[in-house]
Amino acid sequence: MLERLYTALHLQEMNPSGLVDIFLLAVLIYQLLLMIRGTRSVNILLAMAVLVLLYVITGRGLFELNAVHSVLGNLLLYVPLAVLILFQQQIRQALASLGSNPFSAFLPKRVEHHLIDEVALTAAALSSKRVGALIVIARDMGLRTFCETGIALDALVSYDLMMNIFIRRSALHDGAVVIEGGRIKAASCFLPLTTTPSLSRSYGTRHRAAIGITEESDALAVIVSEETGGISLAVGGLIIEGLNAQTLRDKLEEELASQMEEKKSTPELVTSEAGDA
Repeated sequence: MLERLYTALHLQEMNPSGLVDIFLLAVLIYQLLLMIRGTRSVNILLAMAVLVLLYVITGRGLFELNAVHSVLGNLLLYVPLAVLILFQQQIRQALASLGSNPFSAFLPKRVEHHLIDEVALTAAALSSKRVGALIVIARDMGLRTFCETGIALDALVSYDLMMNIFIRRSALHDGAVVIEGGRIKAASCFLPLTTTPSLSRSYGTRHRAAIGITEESDALAVIVSEETGGISLAVGGLIIEGLNAQTLRDKLEEELASQMEEKKSTPELVTSEAGDA
């Protein structure tokens, strides 16, 4: 069985240059996937793939739709130019990242203790002042699509900055702060609201948005209720309530560490009658 597979893949003809060739191709594909994940680019690439598929099946030997096949063939000639135009920002960022550290994507990730401390401290301070807040921390799945709905920042995660973002009457107070790659990517972002029918009506917009984003991605969402000052954490569509600075820090470290080890942890659902404005 293994010999047939070995022969079918022509592994006997493999040489060092072939291995290098495969490795470089894998790196390029991996970087491409990292570049487009969490963005609308995925939909654009799917549309291009559909055009290519239609071009193939309308050719000779299949449906033989000559007119459609000819039009699609002429259209696909412009695909490389369209890719350069549509993905110019992502290509520029990928080249800059590749030039600074080509192997950064393969380095082991570590828990950002500074990030966790800053988020926990901010949540505790806002809770004491009963100022509402919603902080989303991205993990493996990108959140660029949601970042595009807010104001781009790309700043270091700091207590002072987040306090100024969420302070009342601030221009960025409404919406969520999105943290990705250890940096605040955007503020005042709009998130999808959960449509779970069994969810308590006591939950306000912030809690519903936090649950919604954790249902659609593997992100973590920290919520501070403007009405009660309560601190909550949304994970996988569930809410952990009744947290303080220390317990929030512990939960964030637990979730981020378990994600690094590729272990799924099931958070305990804590019920509460507290709502959110």
